[in-house]
Amino acid sequence: MPVLELHLIEGYTGDDKRRLGEALTDAVRFIVPAQPDGIVVMIHEMKPDAYYRGRGPKTPAPSLPDPAKLVTRFLTAMEARELDQAQDLLSDDFTMQFPGSAPMTKLSELVEWAAPRYQFVKKTYEGIEAMQSEGAAAVVYARGTLSGKWPDGTDFENIRFIDRFEVVGGKLTRQDVWNDIAETKANT
Repeated sequence: MPVLELHLIEGYTGDDKRRLGEALTDAVRFIVPAQPDGIVVMIHEMKPDAYYRGRGPKTPAPSLPDPAKLVTRFLTAMEARELDQAQDLLSDDFTMQFPGSAPMTKLSELVEWAAPRYQFVKKTYEGIEAMQSEGAAAVVYARGTLSGKWPDGTDFENIRFIDRFEVVGGKLTRQDVWNDIAETKANT
């Protein structure tokens, strides 16, 4: 039974500690063939005046938002065409690439690019998975099916999609999209 001990400066929320416990449990499971109930995570909190580094006491760094929730907020805002709300979640150097498109950097480019392809699209999620990459980015995959209306008003549904996001410092920096819209449209 793996046992992990984590020492933190006091000040993180219960939700932050829950996320840490879940992430550490999942990290162990990448290597050790243990069930979640067989992994123990103990979080020890230190008072700020009992934690010194560089000859002085430290305070906790602010926690980062949950990258999966950030992506969900973005996708929900985009589907509702709340572009200002979606824009607030993007880094200044955000880029996105959709099937058959050049890279885009503005949400208005995406809306213009999508206009001749469909009237609207709605996503049904089968899963949203988040993980840390080797670098600074957290990677989030959203997968499921698309439904909506073609430009002629005909309905479509059950088109597979995968969106891959990179999140750095609490902002979306990249989105890559794969789906079967072109293949489905060609067969209608």
